[in-house]
Formats: sequence, C-alpha cells, structure tokens
Amino acid sequence: MSLDLKGRLIKKLPIVSGEGRNGKWEKQDFVIETDDQFPKKICIGLWGDSIKKLENMQEGDKLTVSVNVESREYNERWYTDVKAWRIQRDEESQGLPPIPPEAQVDEPLSAEDDLPF
Repeated sequence: MSLDLKGRLIKKLPIVSGEGRNGKWEKQDFVIETDDQFPKKICIGLWGDSIKKLENMQEGDKLTVSVNVESREYNERWYTDVKAWRIQRDEESQGLPPIPPEAQVDEPLSAEDDLPF
C-alpha cells in the first residue's frame, strides 16, 4: 500500500546500523505531525542510501512523504512498518524558520485595534 502523508517534521532520530544475513544495514526514523483537524504523529523509516534524502530537511519543515505501509507476523505477533520512498519539502516552507506551536495561536483584538465602522 502506498500513501502520501503531509505534515511538519518534528524530530529526526539517530541513525541505527547493524549486520544481517544480507550484510550491513542502516536505518533512520523521523517523526512528522500531520496537518489534519486532529493532528497525528507518525514515525517513518528510511533505509540504506535513502537516508541522504533527510539530510537537508530541518525540524519545522513542511513535507510530503510518500510511504509504503506493510505488516508482517513474527511469533504470532504483528508488526507494521511505515517506510518512506520519497520526501519532498513543500515550497511554502523553504527558507522559513520553524514556527513553534504556541506562536501559531491567533490573539484576540484589543479595544485599541477596533475599526471605526
């Protein structure tokens, strides 16, 4: 299953590596928060050379991430992986500093801001 997820990059996790039967492997997870009415945090993994796609991304960047979702069974338990295969920074967020959530709240107008009509 392939999906496109839109959200703000909130955390890059450290690169993890190991040795398997197919040789050496590297993985890096990152977390985005969706822009939905009820935002969700989603941890997404990158494997191998795809880790380089995350290097130029900064926390706070708005991203569109194309992912594959797959579940597998091991010892009668199910595990689900969300793996990115494409990451794009949304143009509106390029070059802008991250906006902290507390700064995104609209302040009510004071009496001094009232319009004359």
